[in-house]
Amino acid sequence: QVRLVESGGGLAQPGGSLRLSCQATGFPFNSFAMSWARKAPGKGLEWLTGIRADGTGIITKDSVKGRFTISRDNAKNTVYLQMNNLKTEDTAIYYCAKGRANAVVADQSDYDYWGQGTQVTVSS
Repeated sequence: QVRLVESGGGLAQPGGSLRLSCQATGFPFNSFAMSWARKAPGKGLEWLTGIRADGTGIITKDSVKGRFTISRDNAKNTVYLQMNNLKTEDTAIYYCAKGRANAVVADQSDYDYWGQGTQVTVSS
């Protein structure tokens, strides 16, 4: 069955960096778009960025553009989120999601599987 497992979260200081990973199994990873989203305390799910199956077509939300970068390694069935210049408002649970097709869309309904999430806390 489809499984997405995030890792790499933790505590970072403002201005610091973290790289999240999402290991995927149970489906042809190189055929589907993947995305990252987050849920901050007291807020709804926020889609952040997505990438097509071949690594092209990256779309990133303006609020994190220039700081967050998505990438993927199809040989390892893994999608990454590099987060730089972290801010306290980046504190959230971060989720990776599998697209229903090979298209990057900033809409939760276009993703059919989600990981369990990894906690990122940005604090001094």
